[in-house]
Amino acid sequence: MTSYKLNKISVSIAATLASALVLTASTSAFAVQEMNLAFTPPLNSHYGEAGQAFAEEIDRLSDGEFKINLRPASALGGERDVLEGLQIGSVELTLTSTGPIGNFVPSVYALDFPFLFRDYDHAHKVLDGEIGQSLLEEFEDEGLIGLAWAENGFRHLTNSVRPVETPEDMEGMKIRTMENQVHLETFKALGAAPTPISWTEVITALQQGTIDGQENPIPILTVNSMWEIQDYLTLTGHVYSPTALVMSKIYWDDLSEEQQGWFREAAQVAAQTSRDAVQRIEEEGVDLLRSHGMEVVTEIDYEQFRAAAEPAYERYADQYGSELLERIRATE
Repeated sequence: MTSYKLNKISVSIAATLASALVLTASTSAFAVQEMNLAFTPPLNSHYGEAGQAFAEEIDRLSDGEFKINLRPASALGGERDVLEGLQIGSVELTLTSTGPIGNFVPSVYALDFPFLFRDYDHAHKVLDGEIGQSLLEEFEDEGLIGLAWAENGFRHLTNSVRPVETPEDMEGMKIRTMENQVHLETFKALGAAPTPISWTEVITALQQGTIDGQENPIPILTVNSMWEIQDYLTLTGHVYSPTALVMSKIYWDDLSEEQQGWFREAAQVAAQTSRDAVQRIEEEGVDLLRSHGMEVVTEIDYEQFRAAAEPAYERYADQYGSELLERIRATE
C-alpha cells in the first residue's frame, strides 16, 4: 500500500474519531438538565441557604446530571405567580410559604391557625410525621409535588405606629398579611385592618405609609433590614410558618423512580438546612434588630392574644378540619 493511501486512511480514521468525540461531548452537554428553583427572599437568606443545599445535593446524587439554578428575590414573580408557573410547567421548583398554597390545597390552611403550635419541636413532629406527609400528598391533585417541609419560623409583628403589648394596641392598624383567610380573620379579631398584598409590594407599601406594619419570622425581618422602615417589634409568635419545597408535576412525571428519589433526598437536606439557619438567625436576630434602633416588646400576655384570636377558629375550624386541628394539638 502506498504512503499516499495510508495517509488518506489515517486522515479518515482521525476524522471519524474527531466526529465521535464531538458527538460524545455534545451528547454529554445536552444530558445536563437545568431547572429553576424560585423563591421571594434574597439569596443571602435562610431560603437561599436551603436552595443552595438542595442544588449541591442534587448535583452530588445525580453526578451532575441535574443543575439547579437559584432564582431568588422574586426573580420569577411572587409566590402565587410561581406556583401557577409550576402548574403549567414554566417553572420547575419553588420554596414558598404556606400562604398562597392554601389557594390550591385548602387543608394546608390548618397549619396557619394562631397559637396552634407550642414550639419548634412540636411543629417539626407534626410536619415530619403522618399529618405533614399526608398534606404534602394532597399537592399532587393540583399539579404540584410537595417534596418536603422546610422552615420559615414563628411570625412576629412589626409596625411604625406604637409598641404593641395588648390586642387593643393593634386597633385600626393596617397590617400586611399573606393572602390567607385564616390570617385575615385572625388580625380582624385582634382589631387590626389586615391588608393582603404580595411580598413583592410590601417594602414599598411600608415606605410610602400605605400600610402601618407587617408580620414575619425574624429571618425575614433581618434579611430585609426591617429597622429601616419599621420602629416597633413585638415577639407575638402568633403563627408558625413552615416553608414548602414544591416541584412541578409536569417535570416530576418525566423523572425516573431513581431520579425522583434523588429529589426527595435533596429536599430533606434542604429542609434541615433551613431549620438550622432559622435557629442560628433567631438566636442573634432580635439583638440585631434592637441594635439598629427597633423597640422590641418581648413579653406579652399570650392568653389574652389567644382569646382575642378565637374567632378565627370559630369561623374556619370546621372548614379546614376541626379533627385535624385536634390531631395537631395532641401531637407530642
